[in-house]
Amino acid sequence: MQDHAGLRIVVVEDEALIVMDLELMIETEGHRMVADAPSVRALRALDTDLEVDVAFVDLHLAEGSSGLDAADYIRATWPEALIVFVTANPRMLLPEIERGDAVVPKPFSTGVVEAVLAFLHGGIKAPPPLVNAPNGFYMRPELEARLGYRRPAAPQYVRRTD
Repeated sequence: MQDHAGLRIVVVEDEALIVMDLELMIETEGHRMVADAPSVRALRALDTDLEVDVAFVDLHLAEGSSGLDAADYIRATWPEALIVFVTANPRMLLPEIERGDAVVPKPFSTGVVEAVLAFLHGGIKAPPPLVNAPNGFYMRPELEARLGYRRPAAPQYVRRTD
């Protein structure tokens, strides 16, 4: 039997307003923010018994800590959790993207977060996702395979000869 309940999400972000915005978007879409942490130290202080499906992780965190270090800790503590980097600097991730699963660039809109949540919910709880990956949402091929996602075929253009 498939589990259609909402996603359990950890937000690792040091900007309080962004955390509040994400929490509102997450809960409006029927999911639950199970914890948030502004730094790697605060992340390590969370209960390791939490059930986590997805972690939204910023790159630059409080106390001079790094989202890449947060991703390593999340991977070790909740190995099944998907790690989605949320950053204004997605190019900085290119050499390190394998430490996470996907990227959502900042600034993001409510619509983008809603689309990402719908896509991930379908892929995690009832694969494959029934909606396409949102524009601007970059994911590693390994995540596409894990979710059972197939990218839509690129449109074919036919040259008219008349």
